[in-house]
Amino acid sequence: MAIRRQVIVIHGGETFNNYKEYLVFLKKRKIDFENYRNPKTGWKKNLSKALGKNYEVIQPDMPNDFNSKYLEWKIWFEKFVPYFKGELILIGHSLGGVFLAKYLAQNEIPKKIRATFLVAAPYDDKNSEYRFAGFRLPENLEKFEYQGGKIFIYHSEDDPIVPFTDFKKYKKTLKSATLRVFKNRGHFINRENFPEIIRDIKSL
Repeated sequence: MAIRRQVIVIHGGETFNNYKEYLVFLKKRKIDFENYRNPKTGWKKNLSKALGKNYEVIQPDMPNDFNSKYLEWKIWFEKFVPYFKGELILIGHSLGGVFLAKYLAQNEIPKKIRATFLVAAPYDDKNSEYRFAGFRLPENLEKFEYQGGKIFIYHSEDDPIVPFTDFKKYKKTLKSATLRVFKNRGHFINRENFPEIIRDIKSL
């Protein structure tokens, strides 16, 4: 029986520089009650079905996604590493993307990574207008580019959450990355399917 290729998906989240900012966020946050009554599956939840039986999709619930802390995510992520198999495929959406970029730039995963996909990922550096507490990228991403396998970056020009300038920073820094630019995908949420990422994964 052929070994299924593992696809590890790291979701996004919110992060704040202090507890006061977090409380303000909670007070101002609006909810879509219908979405809680009839939750949408979304492209990440449909990934396993779309990829088929040759892939095993694992989606860890990262800690405190309403008030994410890099160290907490790192600790939790590393609990999954012993279960990873060779020829890994990593996908990071939004905050999950910058998490993978930072983690792989500073740490080693003792398994071969076939490819890393960054979807609508922020690029938090010293020149950013915002700060993702603890998720700031190191100046040098060479280690990420070396061990991350083939790197794909997806971004939409109309993303209302992560500015398109962040995509341009990744483009400048990760010279070998395959770039996918869209005009009307927003932040890649509330979409049931993501055919482009399916094709890219299956092309590996």
